Amino acid sequence: MLNIRTFSLGPLQTNAYLLQGDDSGKAVIIDPGMNPGPLLKAIQDLEIEAILLTHAHFDHMGGVDEIRKLKGCPVYLHDLESDWLTTPKLNGSLNWPQATPPLSTEPAEYAMDEGQTLNFIGHTFKVYHTPGHSPGSVSLLCGDDLFAGDVLFRMGVGRTDLTGGRERDLIDSIQNKLYTFSDEVKVYPGHGPKTTIGYEKKNNPYVSAR
Repeated sequence: MLNIRTFSLGPLQTNAYLLQGDDSGKAVIIDPGMNPGPLLKAIQDLEIEAILLTHAHFDHMGGVDEIRKLKGCPVYLHDLESDWLTTPKLNGSLNWPQATPPLSTEPAEYAMDEGQTLNFIGHTFKVYHTPGHSPGSVSLLCGDDLFAGDVLFRMGVGRTDLTGGRERDLIDSIQNKLYTFSDEVKVYPGHGPKTTIGYEKKNNPYVSAR
């Protein structure tokens, strides 16, 4: 059983996910955003096995530095964004002064890539490279739970006008990867409420099912 807690963090209300398995003393964090105070409080007594980043935009990595220093946990990120954590211009924080000061932290310890499987908290996470919103965007599938970052939202999709974004890649990622999953798969996006693959295939106005 995967226990999923959602924290809406920072000025862009980014969804950070705290995942716990059968061993309730261990956890994984996906996309710890800015102003992570509530998340820090929740993990006070937990061992964090890893921080998994669906991509390295500032609103998804703003809490990495605090959590990493507090818990000594490794960070996983796609290699195409390997230098984004250290570079405010690439992670976008330099371009959003109204939302954040420039953000940087040490590079990720480990890379994620298409087809890789990661084993944490007694569960297996399969990595899908889903570019379009950013070049190194990944989606993580654990059982029937999909952590899609800023690729697919409820009735929406990620923007493609930021560094390395490309609309055609985003549509391909959704149609040829995410929409191949079972309709029952629950989608946990980077912003907003969760949804399902089946609902989006029928109702998403931006990307139709083939």
